[in-house]
Amino acid sequence: MTHLVLTRHGETEWHRENRYAGRTDIPLSARGRDQAERLARWASSARLSAIWVSPLLRAQQTAEPSERATKLKACVDPRLRELDFGQGEGLTRAELERSFPEAFAAYEADPAVHPLPGGENPEHAAERAIACFREIVRAHPDGRVLVVTHNTLLRLALCAMIGVPLSQYRRLFPSIINGALIEIRIDGNQISLLRFNVPLRSTGAAWMQEDER
Repeated sequence: MTHLVLTRHGETEWHRENRYAGRTDIPLSARGRDQAERLARWASSARLSAIWVSPLLRAQQTAEPSERATKLKACVDPRLRELDFGQGEGLTRAELERSFPEAFAAYEADPAVHPLPGGENPEHAAERAIACFREIVRAHPDGRVLVVTHNTLLRLALCAMIGVPLSQYRRLFPSIINGALIEIRIDGNQISLLRFNVPLRSTGAAWMQEDER
């Protein structure tokens, strides 16, 4: 079985301002860099087999301290990039409501069926994320792998893996904390959600290894 430890990249200025950041390549804020260092302190003792990361700058900057701490070179995979929010990129909720009132109302009602104007199909995004996870499992059948990716992509993938309609992803998982950890166990076709949204403390500690309990 494979354990995937999934994390959302550290904070950026856009995320601090609650702007939609999909494919736009923006760097970490000072707080985001601190979250990346906390992740590295956790990774240094997590006995990781590998690190996989989205190609977007904010994800790679989050992974870099963990690469140094573990001496593991991250595998960059485009399937881990964030959902494309189309014309919603860079806008706040209030700006979206003013710019596309009808489209935004439809998105609020069912974000899986009605993505933001010009945005990516959420079903396709979930499929590419899960395909990537399956490849990680094949490459590391008995390992623990850190995956640094994005908020909406993670929520979509989690819904798809546990059998929840994608239309519910914003209700069931309102948000994933920057730098927090999610652990899933994949054993053949059986998927278990072991931990969700576990914040890292300043020491980098999150949870004890299973054999230390």
